[in-house]
Amino acid sequence: MTFSSVHTRRQFIYGTAALAATPLFAAKSKLKLGVTDWNLNLSGKPEAVALAASLGFAGVEISLGRKPGADKLPLADEALQQKYLDELKKHKVVAAGTCLDILHTNYLKSDKLGQKWVADAIPITKKLDAKVILLPFFGRGAMKTNEELDYVGDFLHEIGPEAAKSKIILGLENTNSAEENVRILERAKCDHVKVYYDVGNSTGGGYDVVKEIGWLGAKRICQFHLKDNPHYLGEGKIDFPAVMRTIAALGFTGFANLETDSPSKSVPDDMKRNLAFVRDLIAKA
Repeated sequence: MTFSSVHTRRQFIYGTAALAATPLFAAKSKLKLGVTDWNLNLSGKPEAVALAASLGFAGVEISLGRKPGADKLPLADEALQQKYLDELKKHKVVAAGTCLDILHTNYLKSDKLGQKWVADAIPITKKLDAKVILLPFFGRGAMKTNEELDYVGDFLHEIGPEAAKSKIILGLENTNSAEENVRILERAKCDHVKVYYDVGNSTGGGYDVVKEIGWLGAKRICQFHLKDNPHYLGEGKIDFPAVMRTIAALGFTGFANLETDSPSKSVPDDMKRNLAFVRDLIAKA
C-alpha cells in the first residue's frame, strides 16, 4: 500500500467520522434536476428534450450513441447537434451532461478505441453546451484491479487538459468505492476529472452512500444519478432523505439526474412521481 493510499484511507475514516458527528443543515438547496434520455426510452433522440421539459425537468442527459458510423459517434453529426440545440432552446431546458455510452462496448480500461471516443466526445459535448461527460465502467468494462484503476487514471491525466480547455468535466461512473475513485483522481491530477456519483450503483456495491458523498465532497463530485431500481424513489432500501440532506449540506449546485425505472410501465407518470418525491425532499433539506 502506498503512502497516498494510506493517506486517502485515513482521510476517509476521519472525514466520515466528522460527517457523522455533524448535523446536516444547509441553506436552501440549489440542486438542479435532470433526467436521462435512456430512461425516457428516447436514447440519443432529440424528442427526449420535449418530454423532459413537459415533465418539469430542468435538463436532459443526452446519450452520444453506441453505433458509430464512418468512425464517428452518432452525435458527431452537425445536423443532429443543431436539432438538439433548437429543441433545447425551444423548450427552455439544458443539456444536463452527455453519456459516452459506447464505452459499454469499447472499455476505457483496456480499449484504445475507447480513448478515441472520449477525445471525440469533448467537442460534441461543448457544442451542446453541456458541462459533463459521463464515462461508464460496468460489466466487463468494470475496473477490478489497481492496475486498471491506474491505467484509466493515466489516460485521464493525458486527456484532462483537452477537457479543461473546453471547460468540460469527465465524470467517472462505476461500481468502485469512493477511495478507489479518488485513487484515479489523484493519478489524473486534473480538476476536470471527477466522480459521477450514482447512489443506486454504490448502494448495490455495499457502500454507505451518505458517508461516501460527504467524504468526496462537492469538489470531487460533478453530478449525481438518483435511483433505487426497480422501485419508486423512497420505496426501496436507499435512505433518500439522508442522501438529499447530505447533498444539500455540501452546497452542491450541479445536476442530479433521475435514472429511474418505470414500475407501472408509464414513463411520464412514474417520472412525475419520482420528480415530485425528490423536490419534496429538497424543500425539506
